[in-house]
Order: sequence, then structure tokens, then C-alpha cells
Amino acid sequence: MAATFTYLISQTDFVLSQDGLTNVINNLHWRCDAAETSGGKDYAAGSYGTQGLAAPDPSSFTAYDSVTEADCIAWLKAAMGDDAVAALEAGLQSSIDAQITPTEGTGTPWAA
Repeated sequence: MAATFTYLISQTDFVLSQDGLTNVINNLHWRCDAAETSGGKDYAAGSYGTQGLAAPDPSSFTAYDSVTEADCIAWLKAAMGDDAVAALEAGLQSSIDAQITPTEGTGTPWAA
């Protein structure tokens, strides 16, 4: 089974005026949460970051009040690129796999 990845935008930064446009989003603060159930147990991993955006094309500009989280997630993934998105998700999957089938441990032998 594979993890489910959920992208969230916690905040946007915007320029008040740019190239005749107002409230132009130029940074996305994001989080990606991965979740998987295996053997009746739930496992999770997450990552977060900030992604800068290129100046928008004025002909397809979306007014700030009309922007949805889905729009921002699409812009995030496009700005990151397919390889970076795949690497992020692979890293989160690897973290969950290590939780499901650990290869390392910690502890103190005398406290067992």
C-alpha cells in the first residue's frame, strides 16, 4: 500500500502592486502530510517549506479574492517541478516505510 499525500497552504505572501496587478502572490508557505494505514496501525510523516512564485502572466492572472487553496497547490507543484514533487513524496514514503518496518532502534539496554 502507498501513502496518501495531502498538500496544505498555511499562508501566502503577496506584493501589493506589480506590473499593474494588485495583491500578486509571490510566496507560498506549504505543508505536505503523508498518511498510511498498515496492519491496522496509522503512520504519518510530513514536510513543510516556502516556495517562491514567478511573476504571473497578466492575461491569466487570478484576482487575490478569487484564489483558492487548490489554485495555490497547483502553482506550488508547478513551481517545484515534477522531479522535486516526486522526490518529496518519495522521501515521505520512505519515512513511513521505516516506521512500518524499522531498521534501527534506540534505547538503553539496562532499562529493558
